[in-house]
Amino acid sequence: MDQFFAAVEQRDRPELRGRPVAVGHDAPRGVVATASYEARRFGVHSAQAIQTAKRLCPGLIIVEPRFHAYKEVSAQIHTIFHDYTDLIEPLSLDEAFLDVTENKRGISLAVDIAREIKARIKAETQLTASAGVSYCKFLAKIASDYRKPDGLCVIHPDRALTFIDQLRVERIWGVGQKTMEHMHRMGIFTGRDLRQASLAHLTREFGKMGRVFYDFARGIDERPVVSEWERKSVSCERTFAEDLTTPAEAEAVLATTATELERRIARSGFEGRTLTLKVKYADFQQITRSLTQDQLLRTVAQLLPLSRQLLAQVDLTPAHPVRLLGLGVSGSVGDVEKKFQPRPEWKELELEFLPW
Repeated sequence: MDQFFAAVEQRDRPELRGRPVAVGHDAPRGVVATASYEARRFGVHSAQAIQTAKRLCPGLIIVEPRFHAYKEVSAQIHTIFHDYTDLIEPLSLDEAFLDVTENKRGISLAVDIAREIKARIKAETQLTASAGVSYCKFLAKIASDYRKPDGLCVIHPDRALTFIDQLRVERIWGVGQKTMEHMHRMGIFTGRDLRQASLAHLTREFGKMGRVFYDFARGIDERPVVSEWERKSVSCERTFAEDLTTPAEAEAVLATTATELERRIARSGFEGRTLTLKVKYADFQQITRSLTQDQLLRTVAQLLPLSRQLLAQVDLTPAHPVRLLGLGVSGSVGDVEKKFQPRPEWKELELEFLPW
């Protein structure tokens, strides 16, 4: 979907149409969830600090998120998807992969299905969507972003390498800011440059992701569309308006966080034995600490003492203040640590604002 949260707000509030809008919580440490295209012309974008966005665009209108409304629209869109296929892998409220190799309508060309879905979304929700069509997830995702808004882009297998050759490496899945800078230092700026690097070199520089980059540069992505995911962890976290500088402050926050985590565990029915503490410092350095128990972790009485043990392993002083704390329960240490890591996923930022 195009500028999804902002588009829903502009649809439902005509006075916002054509104006620069950012959806997010207007607070000292609030962030932009979605910006309208009018706001993006000023450099406003998702995951940006609200205060930065307001400086870039003095006339910016900040709209508090209405997740219930976005979820309702998302359900409408997924109903349309299911008219064509049940092989749907959601990435977020407004984005999904669809495998239409065999589809319910018997339509032979995927591009024709994409046109139909786009038209139905427009007719039934009054919102626009962009679609990418290709033979693998990697290229389909890039294609979906290529001609926004209201775009439709097809990358045929015969033209895949030509397309990848001109692609900037920062457009490739898994290439964040630091990886991009590393690649640039290596002289890698485009897909063509990336394909010139050997597998051994990329693996040495990027570990397991080196193999992924090697394959993507050749148009190889064998990941299937997965319609169901097994929950591996439950977590919650809190970013503070003012940094924490003492263990006593952090312990008070952990009591509230453990209570919220108990509620989420009960609501989800999840069962896990590993508790992980996530800490993000004021300089954005992030660490995790974990403990695994013999019994299932469900209650504050279990979670809070363990979280305090983990906190004792953390350097928290006025010279090393903390901006975020999180707790998560998983079946294994790796599961929840993956949950807490910045994930190289394709998804428009979705924020959950907790009542703290």
